[in-house]
Amino acid sequence: MYKVLNFTQNDDADIIGQLGAFCVIQWKRDLSVHAGNAQQEWFASQMNVRRRQVICSLSISPVTVQAGAMQWTVGDVEARTGVKGVGDLFGKALRGAVTNESAIKPEYTGSGMLVLEPTYKHIVLLDVGKWNGGVVLDDGLFLACESSIQHKTVARSSVSSAVAGGEGLFNLGLVGSGVACLESPCPREELIEIELNNDVLKIDGNMAIAWSSSLRFTVERSGKSLIGSAASGEGLVNVYRGTGHVLMSPMA
Repeated sequence: MYKVLNFTQNDDADIIGQLGAFCVIQWKRDLSVHAGNAQQEWFASQMNVRRRQVICSLSISPVTVQAGAMQWTVGDVEARTGVKGVGDLFGKALRGAVTNESAIKPEYTGSGMLVLEPTYKHIVLLDVGKWNGGVVLDDGLFLACESSIQHKTVARSSVSSAVAGGEGLFNLGLVGSGVACLESPCPREELIEIELNNDVLKIDGNMAIAWSSSLRFTVERSGKSLIGSAASGEGLVNVYRGTGHVLMSPMA
């Protein structure tokens, strides 16, 4: 048996999110400051620049995390590589190389608790099962997920969508039932969620951070002709077609 004191019960720690095996805490202020940076730290806390951490309850579900994300564990916790052979290792190395994610993502099992490294980025919890068969992530957003979720490499529908859209040729896709943990550049309160039902979303810039794998992503001219696109001043736009969800940042 174990007991953790002065952590989630600390007056400076708020629980700001909880879903599945994950609990997100946010530190209101950083008390480990000195006279030289106290003013900077105070203004940072006033502008919502705060440390955040993810707590994983392995008794609810095993979790898979980005390599190097573990800070500490307590209780019955076992770490595995999740590699099932040479072919699986090659596939994961290839996926990591093209999606800017770690090639090997350790899997933690047991009945104890896993705490991830603190981050100043914003933590977004997603129920992958509600994203029309899976979710595609923008590069570098993945932090952790329940191990019931499968990882796959999603190729762009066309080379134009990668070159003209300012994106890579591949993205990380999450498929299955479970909760995923993302490191977002902006808080969940500012993210715009758009539900498409056999419709079209056009975005001027790389603002979508996650979208349903059921959607077809392309890059097209904003107008029907080159002259029309030039007159509108928009040029090329990212287009998402079909039925599904898009999670969009208010700015690129």
